[in-house]
Amino acid sequence: MSYFTPAEFQCKCGECPNKPVNAMLLWRLNNLRASYGHPVYISSAWRCAAQNARVGGVPDSAHTTGLAADLVCTASHARYLMMFSTLGLFNRIGIGDTFIHVDIDDTKPREVFWLYS
Repeated sequence: MSYFTPAEFQCKCGECPNKPVNAMLLWRLNNLRASYGHPVYISSAWRCAAQNARVGGVPDSAHTTGLAADLVCTASHARYLMMFSTLGLFNRIGIGDTFIHVDIDDTKPREVFWLYS
């Protein structure tokens, strides 16, 4: 069973062909959702280079390889619970004002948290 649909992972530019969802990313997100116990909404997952540039992503973003997702999270308590649920599933986690970024890109440093300004 999946809590997510393939459409949630597609590039938001509206022009790209659909890309397959990375199975490991999906498995980890489903486990995060089960642990969190509340709906999880994806604001951004796979991005083409043009869309990545439009949203201010770094050129080598894990989003451009389909290995990342930004999860909507706007409230402090929800952020705490979601962060707790990410531990053990993701070892690359970024925290923004309105989202939590998780990725499984093994070409990047592991066991890191960072803040978006």
